[in-house]
Amino acid sequence: MRVTSDANKVAQLKELGVEIVEGDLKDKSSLENALHGVSAIIFTVSSTFSRQEGDSIKTVDDEGQNNLINAAVDADINQFVYVSFCAMTGEFPLQTAKRKVEKHLAESGLNYTILQPTFFMEAWLSPALGFDYPSAKATVYGEGKNRISWIAITDVASFAVASLDNPATKNRSIELGGLTALSPLEVVNIFEASHGKKFELQFVHEEALRAQKDAAQDPLSESFAALMLSFASGSEIDMKGIIDILPMQLTSVNDYAKM
Repeated sequence: MRVTSDANKVAQLKELGVEIVEGDLKDKSSLENALHGVSAIIFTVSSTFSRQEGDSIKTVDDEGQNNLINAAVDADINQFVYVSFCAMTGEFPLQTAKRKVEKHLAESGLNYTILQPTFFMEAWLSPALGFDYPSAKATVYGEGKNRISWIAITDVASFAVASLDNPATKNRSIELGGLTALSPLEVVNIFEASHGKKFELQFVHEEALRAQKDAAQDPLSESFAALMLSFASGSEIDMKGIIDILPMQLTSVNDYAKM
């Protein structure tokens, strides 16, 4: 945690029995103490949704994450599990940072696992990104016909834990998807059936998303527009081989719609 971390979230972690230590990716010296007595790292930090003063793609997703890898090498960490994301359409700052960190980790000498999930249900099927299911309204990026292997954040967490001390995941990059690939329009149909409401749809065409990306004034805005373009293009992940080495019950969009 950082000194500026949300006190309520920190309290919730303590109630779960989590030992809390202070550290900041932007402060190299703080990482030495944070890693004292640690044998493995599962790393999920990003500046995209939760940012404070001084946080950016450059300072957190690029330099900060590389700082942690360097500190992990110095601390003789046994294993480093890095949650990144799967290949997206085109180049943009967040993707550039992720691939740079992946490369640095792979070349660090650490035992590593890089997990590359596709689009999270909890983020992209939420009001925050235009899927306002409580109000039966949804923003659809592109035509809404390309399929996505939606994945639940909790499933990614389970994959990360299952990767620890697992010879089958050692020094590998693994793409992760969900149970079934569905288009955004198919997802809307599932929510309509589950909630008993007809959705009002608003389409944002790919030309508008490209214009938004080209006109972006900062790396974060450019990255979000690029992610929406990738969303519109679809992202299907074949999970058959992965489930063989990391067996678990995956959350379906139907499950999520009923929550």
